[in-house]
Amino acid sequence: MSIGNPSNELITIAITATFTAEPLERPLIFWMQELGIRARVEFAPYNQVLQQLLDPSSLLTANRNGINVVLVRLEDWQGINAEAKTTLTYYQEIERNARDLVAALTTATDQSAASFLVFLCPASPSCAADVERASLYHQVKTQLSSQLAKINGIYFVATEELEATYPVAEYDDPQADRLAHIPYRPVFYTALGTLIARKIYALKNIPYKAIVLDCDQTLWNGICGEDGPLGIRIGPARKFLQEFMVRQHDRGRLLCLCSKNNEEDVTAVFEHHRKMVLKRRHIASSRINWSAKSENLRSLARQLNLGLDSFIFVDDDPVECAEVKSNCPEVLTLELPREPDAIPKFLEHVWAFDHLKITDEDRKRTALYQQNAQREQFRNDSLTFKDFLAGLGLKIEISSLSVEQLARASDLTRRTNQLNLTSIRRSEAELRAICQPGGMECLAVHARDRFGDYGLAGLIVFEAGAEAVTVDTFLLSCRAMGRGVEHRMVAHLGEVAKKRGLEVVELVFVPSGKNEPARQFLVALGMEFKESCSSGFPLRIPAEIAANLEFIAPIIERSNASPSDESAVRTASPFSTRDAQAKSSLLSSIALELHEAGQIHKIILTQPVKPLTRTDFIPPQTPLEEQVAAVWSEVLGFQQIDRADDFFALGGHSLLAMQVLSRMSEMFQIELSPTLLFSGEFTVAALARTVSKEQICQAELQDITALLRKVEELSDDEVKGLLADRDGPKDKRNRSD
Repeated sequence: MSIGNPSNELITIAITATFTAEPLERPLIFWMQELGIRARVEFAPYNQVLQQLLDPSSLLTANRNGINVVLVRLEDWQGINAEAKTTLTYYQEIERNARDLVAALTTATDQSAASFLVFLCPASPSCAADVERASLYHQVKTQLSSQLAKINGIYFVATEELEATYPVAEYDDPQADRLAHIPYRPVFYTALGTLIARKIYALKNIPYKAIVLDCDQTLWNGICGEDGPLGIRIGPARKFLQEFMVRQHDRGRLLCLCSKNNEEDVTAVFEHHRKMVLKRRHIASSRINWSAKSENLRSLARQLNLGLDSFIFVDDDPVECAEVKSNCPEVLTLELPREPDAIPKFLEHVWAFDHLKITDEDRKRTALYQQNAQREQFRNDSLTFKDFLAGLGLKIEISSLSVEQLARASDLTRRTNQLNLTSIRRSEAELRAICQPGGMECLAVHARDRFGDYGLAGLIVFEAGAEAVTVDTFLLSCRAMGRGVEHRMVAHLGEVAKKRGLEVVELVFVPSGKNEPARQFLVALGMEFKESCSSGFPLRIPAEIAANLEFIAPIIERSNASPSDESAVRTASPFSTRDAQAKSSLLSSIALELHEAGQIHKIILTQPVKPLTRTDFIPPQTPLEEQVAAVWSEVLGFQQIDRADDFFALGGHSLLAMQVLSRMSEMFQIELSPTLLFSGEFTVAALARTVSKEQICQAELQDITALLRKVEELSDDEVKGLLADRDGPKDKRNRSD
């Protein structure tokens, strides 16, 4: 089961950085396995960010079906002798590199169909403490954020987001930075890897469209029917929850209420309690009654014309949550923590609430649904459906998709399920790539009527071949379904085919389990044009017939039911139900148990990626060897480390070895030279002996007595050598460095 990559295709996570990024591999593999995403992690050559973005044959450019991750630490651009440079010169170098990065990313997005995640990583504490440098970094960060926001397919993540989401108090590793330009501690790499995984999940996951909220003990403390509108309490946790939900509303999610209450009691709280942050204007629809909440969720799905798998349900009551999970398993059900203080962190770490980019359509979504409610009321008041359509004054415009519309078009491919012939999901970068000159063509469909503007409501992606116009993507938002817009889209394709001398418009239906309305639409166009196919079917309509297609409204009296009611609340197949339940369980457990970097890092370390089975295992013999072996186990990912195991024979490489030396230096407060890697013996036992020697050699004279206890672990020859080093001249003692 894959909750973040519905097609379950193998994706490549290609990483380029201004510093050594390889320690990210283990946390990323952990998260991809947790999320069920089939992925491989590959690293570009060291510190070649601009080259990777500009080289047509680079790892990033060749990454056609994955995610490109760009990691930048601004101080890595400072060049040599940074301390001797004036502030102006230093800033000019940083600013020039930032401009070059924006230009290179612009070029890269034109060459690649992959999405780009660009992370601005934290500076070292010494640079962050320098007021002038910190100010320069802030200015450059602001410029990057503004400029990259204008490029489709790029998602910028500032340092502040990482620090706020997965804070790590002691994140820097000056020793490893000096040895191998590994500037961060392992736990920070876990934090960074977790945020990268979270962004990948948001890119690959179909977003939820509506959040349904309980009232008593959820939006507020207390029972409004008993305590009265002024008796309920809104403490810090509930205030945060309401503010959080208002932000979700502003970013495009519909908010609904579902509460077992008297409606007038809930209304009184919204109208009279001065601490209510959430207002009635934020609410798209409500079900406040004494019915089962699963029944009310189905009712909301019918009204909003959404599938149940588009909903997140939030409640404090475990019984109510269990009832919804049992009867509406497609819904993502979230039970609030019992401790109020835990609510903010829980909400912040439910990955389903994340947004990558906010479009104008997102900001207007509640208003669009409220307009649709007005349409439905007018529809119910009309004698016939034909009268309803005549009174709408519907106007449709079909034009080439512009660059500015790529974000919304991508969002449509991810959100639209019902009238979507092929259910192909595409990122901004993929849409940009396939619609390049000489490739496929993309058409945007706009609609408006007397009640308001539907916005960009439909999308067509097609290719004109030698004989036919072949449609790759044909979709229409549920807000505009069933009113003739889809017929006008087919007619437009027929006109395109005729103008180009082509004979056929080919529409292909691929069943998804959610697009029954799309199948019904094609069937209604004419089964005489259908051709057999093992999966779904193609419909080849003569261009002349397609161009003259008109929507004829059925002359029947309207009922209060919507034609798509049943499809909106269909019962999921057993497979999708299992997937939905697993998804709900995983997202809840992440929010409750995997929300702190240190906590996640410990879990990763308890799941070695390379367990060994051996019969001749010789365990470490001394406490020091045990400490060395524990570090090796963490770095290499093995459950058991033999005292005679060679680090490089176990798959270690120089970068990992540098991490080991850095950890040893920090643990024992000594300096270990990188020349140890080339000494011919890099085993647990040998490194433990070296640590003992260096502790004695680098100790102050008054510490010798205490440290001589370690002599018991050394051979007679080693003891004599140490004493000779200790008593000899300083320059002799330093030759081993």
